[in-house]
Amino acid sequence: MRKIKLVEVRSEIAAGTRGASLGVDALKIASLDKKSGFFTQFDPINIPDANNFLWKGNKHPHAKYIDGVYQVLKNVYSTIESLRLEKKFPIVLAGDHSTAAGTIMGIKAAHPEKRLGVIWIDAHADLHTPFTTPSGNMHGMPLAMASHLDNLDCKVNEPGPDTLSYWEKIKKIGGDFPKINPKDIVFISVRDTEEPEDYLIHKYGIKNFSTQEVRENGIRKVAAQALEILKDCQQIYISFDVDSLDSSISVGTGTPVPNGLTVEEAIQLNAELIKDKRVCCWEIVEVNPTLDTENTMAEIAFEVLEITTKSLVDNF
Repeated sequence: MRKIKLVEVRSEIAAGTRGASLGVDALKIASLDKKSGFFTQFDPINIPDANNFLWKGNKHPHAKYIDGVYQVLKNVYSTIESLRLEKKFPIVLAGDHSTAAGTIMGIKAAHPEKRLGVIWIDAHADLHTPFTTPSGNMHGMPLAMASHLDNLDCKVNEPGPDTLSYWEKIKKIGGDFPKINPKDIVFISVRDTEEPEDYLIHKYGIKNFSTQEVRENGIRKVAAQALEILKDCQQIYISFDVDSLDSSISVGTGTPVPNGLTVEEAIQLNAELIKDKRVCCWEIVEVNPTLDTENTMAEIAFEVLEITTKSLVDNF
């Protein structure tokens, strides 16, 4: 059996709205409401966050709280690297999506010789950089960090020297090289992008399975096609952002977008993808219970978490 390790990351400094740090505990409350023993099965690791930076004020308009983000990414990276060296399978419960860069850096550091593919189930491409971001929120940048992309071709901002110093330090966590090739990214249900991201998607030929494609072709076929695109990768990491769900469902997340997946599609998709033996880490992010009076988002997210984990265990 795969040795699963739950990793809790309560970071929210890279999100635009407050509250994602409470997502992990909202999942636990959802499990109690379902009378599930899920959280009694695994002894979780809690990674230190840097949410205290929120009280200090932001000095980096084009990469908000990048000094704190750098600290969190280092913490995530070192934890994930250790777990992968111990042949553990990290299931990451995270707040804002920026920490995914640290997860990728850790996976790569443990096995630098192995080519790493990424399946990104999300409404957003998260390929922005301090040079292109419209908001400055760093949860829109993890794939650019991990791929060493600046995207100067689409530059619209002039980040200050301090910001750029941290940006370079972030890219070098786990080694001064790209941790993933952008060609080894597969998007599912990405539907809210800006021009600089579209430029990179086109430049690197990144495949995006639209919600419509998922529906027309069916979960099994889309999962098989996504895994086939990554056939030359020895390792695969899956990151599931709850805003990939349709905005009618994903009320408890900071950036809901229409025309997303149904709950059933998300469950089937993750449960199917995780059967592939190359998958070495799975993650769920961006549950924000402060936006959701009934904790519905966390209950849905917990269902995805529980069924995906069961699929992992049953298919090993």
